[in-house]
Amino acid sequence: TGPMSWECLGNFLRITPSAEYFEDKYLSFSVVDQSGIAWELDEAMASQCGYTVTYSNWSNVEFRASALSCHSQLEKDAFTVTVQIKASHTPDMKNAVTHLKSVSCHYSPWSPRELVCESTYMEVSVRREVPQTVKDFIQDEPEDWTLAFPEVKAGEASIWQIVFHQPEEKKAFLVSDAWSAGYGLNTTDTRVLLRVPYTAAQIQLVEDQGITFTAVRSSIFYKQRWMILMVDTAVACPVDGVDYINKTIIWTVPKYILPLSAGATNFKDVLVEAGVDLRKLSAKEMASRKYVLLNDLNAITMKIPIGAEGGYYKTSVSGGQHGAKYAINLFLEHQWEDNKWGLTKHTIIKEIETPFEQVEFAVTDYSNLSVRLMNVTVGTFLPDVELVNLTIEGATVAVPEAVQHGYLTHEIRYANGSKAYVIQVPFNAPSIKKEYMRADMRAYTLNVTLAFIIHPTSETFTVPVIIVSSAKDEVLPSARGFCDGKSLHLLITRGNVDQNWLPFISDWHLTPEAAQEYNYSLRDNGTHLAISVPFISSHVNYEDFHASGIKASLHLTFKDDVTLANRRDFSVSCRFSPSELIKCLPNGTVVVTAVKLVGIADMDTSQLVLRDRQCKPSLVTEKTATFKFNVNTCGTSRKFNSTTMTYENDVLYFRPGNDTLVYQLKFACSYVIKQTVGVQYESKKNPPPSIKSGFGSLALSLKLFKEKSYSDPYQEREYPVVKYLREALYFEVELLQPEDARLELNLDDCWATNSQSQDSLPQWPIIINGCENSEDSYRTVFHEVNYSPRVKFPQHLKRFEVRMFTFVQGTTLLEE
Repeated sequence: TGPMSWECLGNFLRITPSAEYFEDKYLSFSVVDQSGIAWELDEAMASQCGYTVTYSNWSNVEFRASALSCHSQLEKDAFTVTVQIKASHTPDMKNAVTHLKSVSCHYSPWSPRELVCESTYMEVSVRREVPQTVKDFIQDEPEDWTLAFPEVKAGEASIWQIVFHQPEEKKAFLVSDAWSAGYGLNTTDTRVLLRVPYTAAQIQLVEDQGITFTAVRSSIFYKQRWMILMVDTAVACPVDGVDYINKTIIWTVPKYILPLSAGATNFKDVLVEAGVDLRKLSAKEMASRKYVLLNDLNAITMKIPIGAEGGYYKTSVSGGQHGAKYAINLFLEHQWEDNKWGLTKHTIIKEIETPFEQVEFAVTDYSNLSVRLMNVTVGTFLPDVELVNLTIEGATVAVPEAVQHGYLTHEIRYANGSKAYVIQVPFNAPSIKKEYMRADMRAYTLNVTLAFIIHPTSETFTVPVIIVSSAKDEVLPSARGFCDGKSLHLLITRGNVDQNWLPFISDWHLTPEAAQEYNYSLRDNGTHLAISVPFISSHVNYEDFHASGIKASLHLTFKDDVTLANRRDFSVSCRFSPSELIKCLPNGTVVVTAVKLVGIADMDTSQLVLRDRQCKPSLVTEKTATFKFNVNTCGTSRKFNSTTMTYENDVLYFRPGNDTLVYQLKFACSYVIKQTVGVQYESKKNPPPSIKSGFGSLALSLKLFKEKSYSDPYQEREYPVVKYLREALYFEVELLQPEDARLELNLDDCWATNSQSQDSLPQWPIIINGCENSEDSYRTVFHEVNYSPRVKFPQHLKRFEVRMFTFVQGTTLLEE
């Protein structure tokens, strides 16, 4: 079919560019005159010269030309129009491709008067005849013509003029002035033509049978020495007359309206025909489409079911809502005879759109859990809709750029021309919200807004898409807890559901700022969360205390970041040495800290006292009370033996009101009363060279390796390591910082304990003063360290081998 198709329709030519050929291109239309000059069309020129550029259905462009258009070439019973179409990919029409089309059409015999109502202009053409006398014309409309003659007589001889008959005045224009005002005037050998844009200043609105018409009453005169040729060029076109009742379009056109029938009587219908898109339909074709054409005494009525064949639905937007209108381009031709004009042919082209009606569309979830893909289909839409961008997490991106965010989009076209859009996003895309639901379930939420544009109106609308899919793929966070004699530690390995969970200790949100305020350690690298809290802290719970130690625990809860619902609980409990609570100073001062036990929730730590109830704590927190006093005060008792003096006291709490003792913490300080101190005196001589002590930060590491090659250390997740008795353990101590070749690492003492606390008892020395323990059945073996790709400074490392052993008391195995 080529880039365009054409069709001759009575006194019109229609050219339709191929929608597929010109898809996604900008078009401009020009008309080529007999001299080969191309006149580019704009709205003003098109309506003045008898051309129409419009959209027929969806984005299909249609060009129409009247047989009497400005640059038509009339020859006998045919007219020829040459059209130039330029197509470009850019609005500035750069690098445009030019297409030229010349078409000749035969036209039907002219009626004495022909009236055309196009979408942008009105046109009247009248047979050009020389009147017998001027008097005969005056008798037709004496009130109008008599007033028009003075305007014409005052003009020069042999010149065309047009006089507009308006209620307030009669105004004459020279042809050149009328052309400048936007009117189109032309003559052929047999006809005089006037074309009036609907925007013309001399247009009047008249009403007939309740229906409004745009009308122009005018006369065209040609003055010669011996006569004045006068032509009535009145024209009128219906503005409204369309109703919508019971899903039916009803279009009513009154007949013989006054501007077209002035001075005439004895009207007789000759022909009434109708159709769609300038094509006349037979009675059988109308019946098959359920069209109704009625012709009564005063009006012609067409009834078209909304949605019937011949029209089409077009997308529309109202108040941001997506909807549709039904559009149809009706065509009516009415021919009648009267005693003034003889035969008149009135052709009306009426583009009708029904009111906006909201249309729902579906958002269908086809997500595939097996391939972890969100898959959504949005539609259906009419062919005039195009997806242009997506709003993802507040950022608007064009469709081609959406793939960079993990969004794949493609269009589905159906046989009837409608379409839908498919959006595919993997579960792991950053914009997909992941949320823990319950045990083993996670919710994936797609939240994206799609923006569409409607062609050719450029209206826009948006569609929010929110899809939630659930999958059994959750990995909950896990934790490992331990203590080092001074602090409680929790090391949490994150799962795939807790990225936005918040850590709480009781109801206290543990933020980096809050942790710093309490001198806690909080480190989060995205995969692990490490928390360290000192033994004496406001957020540690104390469960009990015995001579063997104090049991302390730290409880951490993960909460949802939106609802603050509890998601996961972790805790670590350790027993700490009682020595952490008491300090016995050489000057006889005792500093003791009492802790609040969880079993006495209502205890007020400020009410704790010593044996002498006048001795109050010097420092109080919610969970602790610290006393500082001299051993000779506060009811302290003392005991003697041969070598030591022991001072004893109690921290007490009595329930308010009944003086019942509910809390008692016994403590004691022992001082050596007999001690021999050896003093060696030597006269001062020249001292040997010495190195002054310095201060700085050293970073050290202690690792346990699997083999003597020291190539594969145990990883954190492999602890605790299980070994058999006398099986070798390979240790490496390394100085990490600073990397100074002048430094050398020396091991002084190294010992093993029965717990994770380095100060706990019992203990067994492994290295003493840099040497193996001579009392050890299996002595420590030192291994030489040499340069290697991993070892840059051998002097910064020490390696030794120890045989696995356990602690025993008598014949009993000691266990923590």
